[in-house]
Amino acid sequence: MKKKIALIFGVTGQDGYYLTKLLLKKNYIVHGVKRRSSSVPTKRIDIFLNQRNFKLHYGDITDFSSIQSLIKKVKPKEIYNLAAQSHVGVSFYTPLYTANVNAIGVLAILEAIKNSNNKIKFYQAGTSEMFGKVREKKQNEKTNFNPQSPYGAAKVFAHQITKNYRDAYNMFASNGILFNHESPIRGENFVTKKIISSLTKIKYGMQKNLVLGNLYAKRDWGHAKDYVEAIYKIVQKKKADDYVISTGRDYTIKEFVNKTAKILKMKLKWKGKGLHETAVDENNKIIISIDKKYFRPLEVDYLRGNSYKAKKELGWKTNLSIDDIIKEMVDFELRIINKL
Repeated sequence: MKKKIALIFGVTGQDGYYLTKLLLKKNYIVHGVKRRSSSVPTKRIDIFLNQRNFKLHYGDITDFSSIQSLIKKVKPKEIYNLAAQSHVGVSFYTPLYTANVNAIGVLAILEAIKNSNNKIKFYQAGTSEMFGKVREKKQNEKTNFNPQSPYGAAKVFAHQITKNYRDAYNMFASNGILFNHESPIRGENFVTKKIISSLTKIKYGMQKNLVLGNLYAKRDWGHAKDYVEAIYKIVQKKKADDYVISTGRDYTIKEFVNKTAKILKMKLKWKGKGLHETAVDENNKIIISIDKKYFRPLEVDYLRGNSYKAKKELGWKTNLSIDDIIKEMVDFELRIINKL
């Protein structure tokens, strides 16, 4: 039986790692794309580099010619776009770059598919940040978008242009609207990784304190491993469509901190309010404080997904709870410390 060929943009990221692992297990030939840079950011996918069914290419979704030549060379049956400037806070400092990558880059891939072979199945990675300021208790595929960042706004364009190409050119182009998803290999600049890494180091005397922003922002957190299962299922459907992928449960940043501290067997006591809120340890030493520089110009206070459609049509479900995720991430950090 002929093996399916998949092309993954953004292969060096967290989701790229888990999706590559899943597709190789399903006997795909996987072609991953990374940007050429002075550093070699392939650490997550080093495990795949010597595998016969994995090929790594240089490319950039802001360079239409490189996309077109890659598609012509690889001849994929499926294309997964996970590439993005993926940090919401950073998007306020780099709005033009964020728009070029997260919006125009998606258009470039779609145009290249249309010009080469519009039978290729395309998946676009969306985000709950597209919903932004919301009124609904849970957000689903019919919830209006109201992004509050350049990142969210660019992703809305990507979502809409994917639908536009699907309808206009009869292409298989699907959107996954993924809520926050974590894992031990989450990027260092994301708040969940920052919390777990910092508290673990504080516990073992390797760091003095942790500085955070909005403690009361609520997020719906799942595991990246579960979410790439949903991505795969979306692309295997006969008909392209859009799906919200979430757990349906939400927690504040402060609750995430408390859960992490509990797993680490750290006793925290919270004091004060607003920018003066702090957490002290059992010796009454301040180990967590707040700094307004970590607040976004526009805050998104609450996001919680409704994945009824994905559960019904894809047969998808979450397997790992937030406590499972935090425990796995903590254990990963502890292994790193033990090697030092």
